[in-house]
Order: sequence, then structure tokens, then C-alpha cells
Amino acid sequence: MRTDKLRKEFDLDIRWSVFPLHPETAEEGQTLEDLFAGSYDIEAMMQRCKQVATELDLPFGERNHTYNSRRAQELGKWAEEQGVGEAFHMAIYRAYYVDGCNIALPDKLAEIAESVGLDPDVALLTLDKKRYAAQVDDDWKRAKQIGISSIPTIVYQQHALVGFQPYAHYRRLIDSATS
Repeated sequence: MRTDKLRKEFDLDIRWSVFPLHPETAEEGQTLEDLFAGSYDIEAMMQRCKQVATELDLPFGERNHTYNSRRAQELGKWAEEQGVGEAFHMAIYRAYYVDGCNIALPDKLAEIAESVGLDPDVALLTLDKKRYAAQVDDDWKRAKQIGISSIPTIVYQQHALVGFQPYAHYRRLIDSATS
């Protein structure tokens, strides 16, 4: 979800917090068919995601794989510290959901980092040294403590909105929490 519109409309300070979505996924990833093994209608799920992405003015490609996002999450924390967190998160979104890139690969992440003005060599070093692993671990623990089990989950005060939702639902979440 593009947070710039919410920021402007409600004068919000938005903080990205990451979640361990399928952390067991190997670096090479796996097909959605294998991941969901008949428990979901993948075509219908992807169609719904595409529809909501269109409503939110977000691109959405033909995705058929899932990849481990742990390294991308760690690098996202670094990008935030460098002042380009939003740009990095959107670049990761595009790489993953539009282009179907394997965001578990350090070289791919370094390329994405460079695309938003970050030094790719420093990005690789940051990943290698696991400089932001503790911050990601803290987010994962917090997600578990408050019962988050799906992405995206938007939390505002004591209220939550789960899944890709139309913009009107985000507005309603904030309006209901402040009234």
C-alpha cells in the first residue's frame, strides 16, 4: 500500500515493521502451487491481489513463486536508516510482486539498493555482517506478540487491518480509531 497518501491525509508517522512470511522458504524459493498445496485457489487469490493492487494504484505482475524475504527485510532497515526506506520498500515490492525477482539473493538486493541510490557494495557488506538482524528479530517477536499472522497487516492504535484492502478501508481504520 502506498503510504504517502495516508501520510498526507492523516498527518501520520508511518513505521514499517516486518513479519516472517514463510521464513522456512529456501533461498531458491518455491512455487505458490507447492507452498499452498491445494489449500488455496491460487488463480483466484492472484486475481484478487491484482484487483486490489489496481485499486491502490500499485502494479502487480504474474507471480508464481515465493521467495525468502529475510535479507530484504534486513536491508530495508538499513535503507530506512539511510533515508530511502520508502523508496527501497517500493523497489522491493516491484521486484517481488511485479517482476517476480528472487529477493533472497544478495546480488539482486544489492542491485535494488543501487536503484534507490545506495552503495551496492555497502549493501552486500551490511547483509554479510547481518547488521540489522536484531532489528528484524525484534519486529518478528513483536508481530508474534500482537498476533500478526499475515501480510500486510496495518496496525493503528489498538486496531488492525489485515490483507491487501481498498484505500477506503485504511481510511475507515484510522477514522474509527480516532473517533
